[in-house]
Amino acid sequence: MTVLIAGGGIGGLTLALSLHQIGVSVKVFESVAELKPLGVGINVLPHAVRELIELGLMDKLDASGVRTRELAYFSKHGKPIWSEPRGLEAGYKWPQFSIHRGTLQQLLLDTAVERLGRENILTSHHLTGWTETANGVRADFIDKATGKAAGTYEGAILIAADGIHSAAREKLYPNEGPPIWNGRILWRGVTPAKAFLTGRTMIMAGHEILKFVCYPISKQPDASGNHLINWVAERHMPPTYQWRREDYNRTARLEEFLPWFESWQFDWLDVPGLIRNCPHAYEYPLVDRDPVSQWTFGKVTLMGDAAHPMYPIGSNGASQAILDARTIAREILTHGPTQAALLAYEAERRPATTDLVLLNRKNGPEQVMQLVEERAPDGYKVVTDVLSQQELEDIAANYKRVAGFQVEALNAKPPIVSKDARART
Repeated sequence: MTVLIAGGGIGGLTLALSLHQIGVSVKVFESVAELKPLGVGINVLPHAVRELIELGLMDKLDASGVRTRELAYFSKHGKPIWSEPRGLEAGYKWPQFSIHRGTLQQLLLDTAVERLGRENILTSHHLTGWTETANGVRADFIDKATGKAAGTYEGAILIAADGIHSAAREKLYPNEGPPIWNGRILWRGVTPAKAFLTGRTMIMAGHEILKFVCYPISKQPDASGNHLINWVAERHMPPTYQWRREDYNRTARLEEFLPWFESWQFDWLDVPGLIRNCPHAYEYPLVDRDPVSQWTFGKVTLMGDAAHPMYPIGSNGASQAILDARTIAREILTHGPTQAALLAYEAERRPATTDLVLLNRKNGPEQVMQLVEERAPDGYKVVTDVLSQQELEDIAANYKRVAGFQVEALNAKPPIVSKDARART
């Protein structure tokens, strides 16, 4: 009763490891010929870190990432707005990690190869369709590079973890069209630079139109004393801007966005220096999709970005995919690899992620920066002159509630799947 997983990203590999953990057979199918550690930095929140720890990955995470100490918001002038501890410092039982996305994916891949065997992780296998059978589902794949058939595989259920451009979602929602662009462009990079603030701080500065985010993703400095600093520069483009849709993910041109940040030289951070000294920066449109009313169709379901692609606000994309994976594993423990398990997973996760997608469109906890910009565009002495302490606390607390990582509530809950859980096979 093998479970088929289309997609070998963070969500798909976490699901594969989770199913192996409970004794369920699994095969992973990835479109690309070789899984490489690509991308830039991400944050993994405590509720997702807990689940990775239950998979026995704590030591690998600790060796590969930075334990985020605090999250701090600043105005476009570099003035503090709001700061809050994160991870263990906030009272969670588990840390929060800032880590390179490619490093996390490689960590999961190496562990999956070790535990599942290389033969159960197939590359150059792009999902093209499926049919239900008396015993489950039959999935068809091609080698996308050549267009040739790559094989047909049978399993009990099929989980589509194939990202924002999901082939499965396109089959289920053929009239949906491309992801929705909201007019914002992100330029992202990783720059060797000196540590700032606590050395484990994630910062966000600016407002809705122009924003800069950065945090360290390497624990130890190099020979020059530099750490790897992940950064994101964001601009809400004017209506006249013509986004080159065909260049969805392209090498950034510094001259196109650096001038907007040239004056952002704070006494604690040199923003233009980070941008200027980056070896390779990339451009991405800020996109998501509208929430849909159904993920599960028979013995097939969507998860991660295939199910609920969201803006990278609040550090939630990868974390929510991890929670999806663990929830599916828990329901398979209860119901077996069946449609009942997929429906139970969807009943819990779809409403929660729908709320999060919509809240991220309203800037999530980053609302505090926009409120400050609207009320005091020329600056202020102390933030409470323009934004009350209660407003600050309420915005932060509401986001934790929707995203499912309130400290007391999370600490009181058991993990979604215990490391000792085993399926009744």
